[in-house]
Amino acid sequence: MYSPEIIISLLIIFFISTFVRSSLGFGDALVAMPLLTFVVGLKTATPTVALVATTISITILAKNWKIADLKATFRLVLSSFVGVPVGLVLLKSVNEDFMKALLGAILIIYGVYNLIKPQLKKISGSLGFTFLFGFIAGVLGGAYNTNGPPVVIYGTLRRWAPTHFRATMQGYLLPTGFLILLGHGLSGLWTTRVFQYYILSLPIVFLAIYVGGKAHKTMTQKHFDRYVNMALICMGAVLIMR
Repeated sequence: MYSPEIIISLLIIFFISTFVRSSLGFGDALVAMPLLTFVVGLKTATPTVALVATTISITILAKNWKIADLKATFRLVLSSFVGVPVGLVLLKSVNEDFMKALLGAILIIYGVYNLIKPQLKKISGSLGFTFLFGFIAGVLGGAYNTNGPPVVIYGTLRRWAPTHFRATMQGYLLPTGFLILLGHGLSGLWTTRVFQYYILSLPIVFLAIYVGGKAHKTMTQKHFDRYVNMALICMGAVLIMR
């Protein structure tokens, strides 16, 4: 049997992280991974968080797929797949700590700039821009498992409305999440303990999705942009600290 302390910690962490993902469209791993690693260890936390993240994507997208930018999603996913092999090569040739610190600094600068200065110029949804950001996401995902930030920045530069942003992010994160799950399974990270933790967390995860969805609907564009930029700053800080 697992101790009550572990179960309670697990449920609290997944409620908070799922609420963040449901209200903003991303950021659950930013909250869950550092905290859950302390509770159950990295090898258990990683596949458990991935299972929960995929469940969140499916649940949100099932209700909101009609408002997602499916064209952009397809292009982002396709170009990310192209970028993953490049990232795997990069992993062998470039210092990981340096690249994560560099990415973290870029996220912090971008987030701070958007908080204190007028927003950057809106970009178009052209094929070139979409493939560029998707490719960069794939490179970073293949090398350092950090494919989310470039897509978040892409969405902010496209000026997606909050509901549009939230739904489209799930459209991108779902197929990439399936690939991550497959990798975990082939790597032997799926264990009985992982699935027990996952099943135990499901009720609180669905509750957090519902509460986060309600919170999302109350956000104005201004408040949503502020929260997204704050989340990017936090993501940058976590990357640098790692």
